Amino acid sequence: MHFELFRAAAAKTVVCFCTLFLVACNGSDDSGTATQTDTTTQPTQTTNAAPSVAAAVPDQTGFVGVAFNFDATQNGTTFTDADGDLLAYSVTFDVDGTGLSATDGTVSGTPTTATTIVATIAADDGNSGTASDSFLITIRPAAAERPSLPDTPFNYANQDLPSHYTQPNAALGNVDRTDNTPGNNQITDAGATLGRVLFYDKKLSANDTIACASCHIQANGFSDPAVLSVGFEGGLTGRHSMRLGNARFYERGRFFWDERAATLEDQVLQPIQDDVEMGMTLTQLEAKLLDIDYYAPLFDDAFGDDAITSERISLALAQFVRSLVTYQSKFDEAYVAANGDPDDFGLVFNASEMRGLGIFRGRGRCDLCHTTSAHVSDNVHNNGLDIGTTGDQGAGNQRFKSPSLRNVSVGGPFMHDGRFETLEEVVDFYSDDVQANPNLSNRLTADNGQPRRLNLSNGEKADLVAFLETLTDQVFLTDPKFSDPFEN
Repeated sequence: MHFELFRAAAAKTVVCFCTLFLVACNGSDDSGTATQTDTTTQPTQTTNAAPSVAAAVPDQTGFVGVAFNFDATQNGTTFTDADGDLLAYSVTFDVDGTGLSATDGTVSGTPTTATTIVATIAADDGNSGTASDSFLITIRPAAAERPSLPDTPFNYANQDLPSHYTQPNAALGNVDRTDNTPGNNQITDAGATLGRVLFYDKKLSANDTIACASCHIQANGFSDPAVLSVGFEGGLTGRHSMRLGNARFYERGRFFWDERAATLEDQVLQPIQDDVEMGMTLTQLEAKLLDIDYYAPLFDDAFGDDAITSERISLALAQFVRSLVTYQSKFDEAYVAANGDPDDFGLVFNASEMRGLGIFRGRGRCDLCHTTSAHVSDNVHNNGLDIGTTGDQGAGNQRFKSPSLRNVSVGGPFMHDGRFETLEEVVDFYSDDVQANPNLSNRLTADNGQPRRLNLSNGEKADLVAFLETLTDQVFLTDPKFSDPFEN
């Protein structure tokens, strides 16, 4: 007699077949014949055990433009299989077009965009048994898209402003009294540092293409050399981008050409939400910044914890813009040398610049609108650009705010619509072309009610331009603390 064992491996079923045993008995049954013992087949089955997760896959981080490689099987330890089956692996992603792919259980590639991917690794034992585990792959901006900041913050809060910015001056006015900084948002080094990163970060736009600095360029006095600025989808802004230097010293504290923003804190959030400029909602903005790892510590430094809110974004951006104080021009050098007396500016100015200063303060009456030694507009004015009251009404009756004249020589084109390409054209306008308008500023209206034009000679025009060029502050235009932190 013999015993045979057959194993059905694929079905994990073990079936034992016992052959018939013929038992020879010494005796016989009642009939006297030999007795045969019949044993029936008794099959037994063991059910396949599916794989299970033994070690959860940890979330991963990659960077745009940097090769990424990760073994999601964790060297074969992510899953276990009680039956010892050989497991096959696959990885899938919830989004495509990221630059990553998967072979078996290994994810590799060079990420092309900053995003968060939900990756799922699955194990299959070949016997209809499967298991899976999901993990995140967060793709951060490339090193060139991350801010590079000094270990010790730049000094924004206590800049070494000259005395003509901090003390009264009978001839040129007291700059300090015009400061529009609110008591609840004083400039701090950490706050302005956060504001600087936000100001230059293109991720504040819907498609990561436009930052505040895209339209307010440091080398151009934080203005745009284009007549109108380009938005995140290629659309154009309605007005020229205003220079930002000395915005802190506009006493009225209102912003935009038409003063529609009651405060700087209000103004800085509006371009972000504009359908043409940056295309975000504040809710989207908060959620987006939460996913960018370098912001949490910056908010913590600025506000004491890492909560990211649109209010804090507003406060930080406003701090940075108010820190953009320009005070190291040839004019400032002359002021210090002359101990504040404009008649002695000739200690530094040449003859043409001195004549231009005389026109600015005298015949031109320019300092009636561009007040104090910060040269900031005192109010909104109708300056006679157009006849009548059609077209852009600005703050009403075609009255517009104007930026500080600091760095005006590099801040063209000029006026709210960028109609004048050069500073010479601006001087030509005030000399020869101020238009009659029922709402023309009284400072540009003669006693007979007609527009008051300066009627300058060509030489006088050149002198006035020469003076305005003394307001150019090369230190301000290149100062690292106001520069793009995303540039290596």
